[in-house]
Amino acid sequence: MTAVSTAKKHPELTPITLWIMTIATGLIVANLYYNQPLLEDITRTFHTTRAKAGQVSMLTQIGYATGMFFLAPLADMVKRKRLMIILFAFIVSSLLVTAMAQSINLLILSSFLLGASSMIPQLLVPMAAHLAKPSERGKKIGVIMSGLLIGILLSRTFSGVISEYFGWRAVYYIAAGIMLVLWLMIGLFLPEVEPDYKGSYKKLMISLIDLVKHEPKLRLAALRGALCFACFSAFWTTIVFLLKQNFNMGSDVAGEFGLVGAFGALAAGLMGRLSDKMDAYKLSGFTLLLILVSFILFYFSGHSIIGLVIGVIILDMGVQATHISNQSIIFALHPEARNRINTIYMVTYFIGGSLGTFFATQLWKNYQWNGVCITGATISIITLAIHFANHPKPVAKTATV
Repeated sequence: MTAVSTAKKHPELTPITLWIMTIATGLIVANLYYNQPLLEDITRTFHTTRAKAGQVSMLTQIGYATGMFFLAPLADMVKRKRLMIILFAFIVSSLLVTAMAQSINLLILSSFLLGASSMIPQLLVPMAAHLAKPSERGKKIGVIMSGLLIGILLSRTFSGVISEYFGWRAVYYIAAGIMLVLWLMIGLFLPEVEPDYKGSYKKLMISLIDLVKHEPKLRLAALRGALCFACFSAFWTTIVFLLKQNFNMGSDVAGEFGLVGAFGALAAGLMGRLSDKMDAYKLSGFTLLLILVSFILFYFSGHSIIGLVIGVIILDMGVQATHISNQSIIFALHPEARNRINTIYMVTYFIGGSLGTFFATQLWKNYQWNGVCITGATISIITLAIHFANHPKPVAKTATV
């Protein structure tokens, strides 16, 4: 009954709407990753340790998870466009405070707030899944995820180059200007989507527990995603340290690695189409293997730029394709609860990323690059083991497809 009424009152996912959502997703999510190539510069600015500077990246991701947990479920019970407009005010304010921070602790706090308010992409992705035709859901998610992933990766290129020539603070001033333009764009062009949930916020949040309890596919996808993103974050947090130590290269080169990773992210669109036609479980098994292969390459490429470049492409293809496969599975579960389902998945996902960032900075301090690579490979093997240990029954496989 809910699905029928939803189809009547929600606008269609037109090409223009899809592209606006894709651009917005990429530009907003970039706020979370500007800091990764800047950690070396931040360390020097505040005369602190690399481990302390690493907390800037870690707290940004924890903030993102916090914002998703407490705010994303609201999109099932309030108007989504209105919620986004309000969040933009906090994004712009957080970016300006980050740019002007005079202490590392204030920078860490503002980074947390920036992460929490920049969760708008996690409203846009379920919205696209909600508006898309079921037969094209994977394809449409793939388009938006391509934008999101390219935004993640090119954000490093942008921040690295800007920091090299204008200083790291300029990155956040420019980002604030971009957000003001995007704020206006969303307000003018994005269609409004009416909520489906009629209960209270308290009941809404309690329903998250029921979803976790009764949806094994959601639990498996969330765990698989968290472990993959831990590997992803561990690499991108420490690559700037490796380039400085072994190649005497700065934040601009670390950022340019984002251009390389963008080629892997372009596979997101293809994987979205495949997820509409191919069993998601089999697809995930292949994409998880790519992550393991990438860390084996990284281990032997500590002094080889070519080896690192090849590894980056393989890593990003594996992580992003697994992510889209996971989303195709979870968005097919309960149409009326897509924002809550996405909340559970993405909060778990980013907790995995923040832990990957934290442990990578600690491992670097004690074991350098080899320690990071061995840990990434170990996590990849554990993820593959969990994936294959949860082989779906034939009926479940058909339902997913």
